[in-house]
Amino acid sequence: MVNCTLQDFDDIRPYAPGEMQEAFDGLLKDRQFSRMLKGFVPWCPVGLRNWFLKLMFKGINTPQDFQVRFMKKVVWYVLRKSSTGHSFEYDKSLNKNGAYTFISNHRDIVLDSALLDYMLHNAGFAKTCEIAIGNNLLIYPWIKTLVRMNKAFVVNRGLTPKETLKSSIHMSQYMHFAINEKKENIWIAQREGRAKDSSDHTQESVLKMLVLGYDSENGNEDENQKANPVAKIIAAIKNMNLVPLTLSYELDPCDYLKAQEFQLKRDVPGWKKAKQDDLDNMKTGILGKKGHIHFHAAACINEWLDTLDPETISKADIYRIIAEHIDQEIHSHYRIYDVNRDAAAGKRNDYIEERIKMVDVENPDTDFLREKINTMYANPFLNYEKATK
Repeated sequence: MVNCTLQDFDDIRPYAPGEMQEAFDGLLKDRQFSRMLKGFVPWCPVGLRNWFLKLMFKGINTPQDFQVRFMKKVVWYVLRKSSTGHSFEYDKSLNKNGAYTFISNHRDIVLDSALLDYMLHNAGFAKTCEIAIGNNLLIYPWIKTLVRMNKAFVVNRGLTPKETLKSSIHMSQYMHFAINEKKENIWIAQREGRAKDSSDHTQESVLKMLVLGYDSENGNEDENQKANPVAKIIAAIKNMNLVPLTLSYELDPCDYLKAQEFQLKRDVPGWKKAKQDDLDNMKTGILGKKGHIHFHAAACINEWLDTLDPETISKADIYRIIAEHIDQEIHSHYRIYDVNRDAAAGKRNDYIEERIKMVDVENPDTDFLREKINTMYANPFLNYEKATK
């Protein structure tokens, strides 16, 4: 990026190494954070708890240090308590010392990126990922501090169209800076929010956002890119080193909450999720039973991008073509479980019947709820079948 420094992104970026201690000290002084910790260890006096945390924090200089010292243990505990096992496969062409943008389907608000970090570190990758997180989830100051310590950068939502464009350019510039200057990995979802029906498709708007921050004045834009906007789009996407990542959870702890949301939207005019709903989803997603978990990282799409001829592709089509390729990679690497096959075959499933009973709405529409939850489990199988044929 031309004339860009880390300070240009102070409003959205993760903490830098020299800022970690001050951020940690601020956490310990936050009353809401202290109350949250008390809920986990009510028997432990505040002074003793803070002394122990300070002792644990010694030697932590970077967000990755924090992830390895603290978050890896948390993720290990969550996996042990809420899953029957996990596995990670990655294309052998990936450079473990490289900097990639992992673009994936989205299942869990918190765990998708946390599990990826855990698996990358265990597999010997040099860097974990910086994580895009919506400011709608940062409802308390201590949450914003904690996620920035944990390599998160902020996606600003709820803006006017003009503000959204400005914010998207700024975020895109930061992502190019993180990949090319900081040499960090990044994780982003292929779409805004989770696909409630688990039919995962890349939004072209996400790809367009990545292009917004590509600096055409950095001396890398050749004459072909100046004359052909499609060539520039391809170059901008290549600059992000996109790696399609497939997340497969055998069970979705939030399946009944998603079905509940479908009925509320259908039956209650103007119904919208409250902040507490997001917190409930986060808690349920972290602690709920997930069965087996499998992640698969495909090859970086740069070599495939080199096969595209910008002279024969229109600007109106290029984003769709790239999105379809990412979808093909994601869909073809799902891990398919019995619950997916049963749902696709229309078999009555005892697990799904139990989930329907957990929905908390007035006059639950059992048939409607069954259809919604069944669809969530059937779609990965149906998309896998289509992709692999």
